[in-house]
Amino acid sequence: MHLTRLTLDRRNASVRRDLADAYEMHRSMVRAFVSNPEEKPPRFLWRLEPDSGRRDPIIVVQSLVQPDWSGFEMAGYLKAQVESKNVDIDQILTAKGKYRFRLFANPTVTQAGKRVGLASEELQYQWLERQAVRAGFNVETALVMATETLDVRQGNIRLRQAWFEGVLTAIDPTLLKNAIEQGIGPGKAFGLGLLSISPR
Repeated sequence: MHLTRLTLDRRNASVRRDLADAYEMHRSMVRAFVSNPEEKPPRFLWRLEPDSGRRDPIIVVQSLVQPDWSGFEMAGYLKAQVESKNVDIDQILTAKGKYRFRLFANPTVTQAGKRVGLASEELQYQWLERQAVRAGFNVETALVMATETLDVRQGNIRLRQAWFEGVLTAIDPTLLKNAIEQGIGPGKAFGLGLLSISPR
């Protein structure tokens, strides 16, 4: 699995456009994986890191396919050198292992055939617990660090974004690996669903 950390240059007009709209950010990130915009990209996940509004914006990108960031460097999109590494999830995950985690997600329920965002922290915690069961882990501790509405101009979409941080215990490493690789919850194209872990 490939992990990339991008420091964006806010002086760049394309960066400012992308920071204002998650749909545009996703379209830009796609260019690291395919050269033809009509071509379907491989699955990848990304997240705009916290506090990016007060300092240099940082994007974390996770993929099973190695991306090519050379076009971003030449276009002045980046303020610093690309930081990347390969991660072997199988070497990290162990049954009953404890890990710190970060997740920006879109907690929802389906009501009358429509997906509805969950606004209260209690309901967001309950959503996280349900996701944990499917993803092979237990939530030991979790905080909702922030919750806000994410506006996507394309399609006039509004998503409820919750930022979770805490500690989890791996119950089924295979299921947890799949959740890390595939993401958790809806809104993955818009910077949500990336579950980041690190051993305690």
